[in-house]
Amino acid sequence: MKVLAIVGGAGRMGQALGEGLSALAEFSLAALVDEHEPRELFGGRYARTLSELDAATIDVVIDFSSPQGVVDSAAWCAQNGVALVVGTTGLSHEQRQALDEAAQRVGVVVASNFAIGAVLAERFAAQAAPYFERVEIIELHHDRKADAPSGTSIATAKTIAAARQRAGRGPMVDPTVRHTLSGARGATTDQGVTIHSVRLPGLVAHEEILFGSPGEGLLIRHDSFDRQSFVHGVALAASAVDATPRLIEGIGALIV
Repeated sequence: MKVLAIVGGAGRMGQALGEGLSALAEFSLAALVDEHEPRELFGGRYARTLSELDAATIDVVIDFSSPQGVVDSAAWCAQNGVALVVGTTGLSHEQRQALDEAAQRVGVVVASNFAIGAVLAERFAAQAAPYFERVEIIELHHDRKADAPSGTSIATAKTIAAARQRAGRGPMVDPTVRHTLSGARGATTDQGVTIHSVRLPGLVAHEEILFGSPGEGLLIRHDSFDRQSFVHGVALAASAVDATPRLIEGIGALIV
C-alpha cells in the first residue's frame, strides 16, 4: 500500500482526489496539504506545507495546486526522496525546469490530463492527423480555470503536429486573411494548429478536435463531467512511480 499526500488538497480537484484515492485499497491518504484547511480530510490529516510532514512516511506526493506550489513540491520531493505526480498546468519554462531537475533524483510523473478518455482522444487524433488537411481544437473549461489554452489542448496540438511531421506533412496555414475582430480565430501554434478556449460556469473539462478535408470531417470529443474522471489516471501514475529517478511525460505510456 502506497501512502499519499495531496498538495492543493483544499481545492476542488484536491477534494475529488482525496475522495477517490482514499477509497482505493492500494492507497492510504496521509495528508491534504494546503494553505487553506480542506473541507473534508478523507481519513488524512491537514498540513499547511509539506515541511510539516515526516517524509519517511510518504511514498508519493500528488500536486494539483499552483505553478509555484509545483516548484515547492518538486524541491521537497527531490530533497527527501519522495516520488511526485503533477497535474498542475500553466507552468512557465523555469517552473517546468524544476520538475526536470527533480526527476534526476526521484520519480516524477507530469501530465496535462489524467482522464483516460482524454489520453485516448489525443492518441486517436495522432492517428488521424496525417490524413486531413486541417485541424482545430476547441477546449472548454469552468470559468475559474486560470490558464488558457489548457495544458491538454497544447499537448494535443503538439501530438498532432508531430504526427503530421512524421508523415511528411507541412505546417498548416490559416486561410483567413481579414479579422473583423482581433483574436476571432483563436491562438495558433507554430505548426498551424489553432486552439479556441471557452470558459463558462457549469463546465468541468471538455475538448473537441475537429479535422477537415474536402467533402468530410472528423470530430473527436472528450468530456469530463465530474472531477472523479481524473482519479483513475492519477491512481495509475501513483502506482507506477517510485523514488527511482525518471521522468514520465503523460500517462499514455501507462495505458496499454
